[in-house]
Amino acid sequence: MYLKSLYPPLPPTPSECNYHNLCFNSQTTQADYTLHVDGVTGQSRTKSEFYERIRDGATALGAPTTEGGLGLNGQDDVVAIFSVNCLDYIALVHSLLIITTPFALISAYSTHHELVHSIGIVKPTVLFVHGSLLTAALRAAKELHIPESRIFLLEGTSPYPKLSFNDLVNSVQKRAIPRVAVRPATKDTLAYLVFSSGTTGLPKALMVSHGNLWFTIISATVHVQEEMKGLPITKSRASQMVVLAALPFHHSYGLHMFCLRGFAFPSTFVVLPRWDDDLVLRSIPKFGITLFASVPSVVHRLVTNGKLERANLKTVDTVLCGAAHLPEELVQKISEIFRLQQPLNRGYGLSECTLTVCLRPRPGLFGMYPGRNTVGILTPGVEAKILRDDGRIATVNEPGELWVRGGNVVLGYYRNDRATKEAFVDGWVRTGDKFRVDEDGFFYFVDRVKDTLKISGVQVSPTEIEDLMRGHNANLISDVCVAGVSGGRTSDEKIPRAWIVLSEEGKKFGVDNTVSVLGQWVKHNLSSYKWLRGGFEIVNEIPKSPTGKPHVPRKDGESLLKRTLAAGELIIVTLRHYL
Repeated sequence: MYLKSLYPPLPPTPSECNYHNLCFNSQTTQADYTLHVDGVTGQSRTKSEFYERIRDGATALGAPTTEGGLGLNGQDDVVAIFSVNCLDYIALVHSLLIITTPFALISAYSTHHELVHSIGIVKPTVLFVHGSLLTAALRAAKELHIPESRIFLLEGTSPYPKLSFNDLVNSVQKRAIPRVAVRPATKDTLAYLVFSSGTTGLPKALMVSHGNLWFTIISATVHVQEEMKGLPITKSRASQMVVLAALPFHHSYGLHMFCLRGFAFPSTFVVLPRWDDDLVLRSIPKFGITLFASVPSVVHRLVTNGKLERANLKTVDTVLCGAAHLPEELVQKISEIFRLQQPLNRGYGLSECTLTVCLRPRPGLFGMYPGRNTVGILTPGVEAKILRDDGRIATVNEPGELWVRGGNVVLGYYRNDRATKEAFVDGWVRTGDKFRVDEDGFFYFVDRVKDTLKISGVQVSPTEIEDLMRGHNANLISDVCVAGVSGGRTSDEKIPRAWIVLSEEGKKFGVDNTVSVLGQWVKHNLSSYKWLRGGFEIVNEIPKSPTGKPHVPRKDGESLLKRTLAAGELIIVTLRHYL
């Protein structure tokens, strides 16, 4: 199928499109408000204070060294950011946008191996690090021969004598260095680098441009305008949103939600350094959070352990859940616990498309009503096609790989022409995700193309098996991951095995009983080729990325077994032949 967005077309991106100008083009006329709050210290900044800080920050970074700046020269430099969430993380990002110097987002959860890999790809000229991560950064920098003089603190304290972002800003103010001008940018000017696994292989750095950012904010604005047409202005929509900013800024979801898109509508962002269940739930009534953004695995944990039901959630009227597939059973539980008056906001996106591809429209928009499990329709300005395995266009409701085209599609992979050519074809990006589309244009997620197992010549979705197990009403597990393991009838055939984390109910019920019940549940609800012939593993934790995705190739469950054994997480022997 070939589809175009049902929303009105977007205006063309202007030839000069530094994203800073789009964020702050009404700076002089808009009433001031509290923009950021540190959820731990209580420190706050108004929008005008933030604007002054990023202009001073841009000067500190971009002014010539002869005038007291760092002399960063636009596209000739790259600044790596290795930090937990903090107020100056957002300030640094916008300071660099002003001077068109690309920044690279390095995961704060990186192991030494991952850190060296990421920084080695980026080859930054400057590195900003949170104090809590400085020791790890110095070790990696030494291995990569990065001079310590090019490493600065972002926030936090350190036993080492390091200049901080705040020191640089204070120096600009003290020395009255003339502010640098906002540098021009075209639609292809590199804005930042973010890491993605792509459709295959190790993490790669994606190149996101100023034009990509411009497109996404205009697309989001058109989406909101259409969604609000004809609706009454409620008290909630008339008041300023208070947003919980606890998801990692180094990931596309957190970066866009909390750092880049927070200027279109007056909103206050309560910033937490990392996701901490108890701190998050305490912060909701403390700050009057109205928008709660999370990821499926975290929400499932909070639902399973009962913390959400015991929390004070009265102020929350909007819930966002992204970065991974959200099962319908979990949607219903979240809606009930939060007592949502409107459907849970869901959609689909990926870093290769700067963030968003599909969103669920409100019921009745365009005369359509979203069904169960749909991630919605194409966002404004986006085109898509669904291709079969043989490369032909799929028909209505026929699963196939999703390809996307639009101004949101990024420039490619940084310093990786081979991967770029594989994933980006004639203006389209291959998502590596399998979807079907109904006759109304609603998209339904099927599975990751690279994660699908092939058994008896039939595709088997590990996600489908996981969702079914999570939906068992006895709440016997708090988490699950299904992946392929050896044991098929041919050397390359993988059979599904489930790694499960027992809930408190599951522990009381017992391992044997839990495995028996779940095994029969799968047998009862799924075709025989989807049964868990690889058996079960009971583990303390499923290894995951910070955004909640299983940190294991679905087609290679043995790597998960090796990881759990190495980490000491495996506590029960394999029930490999249970089924």
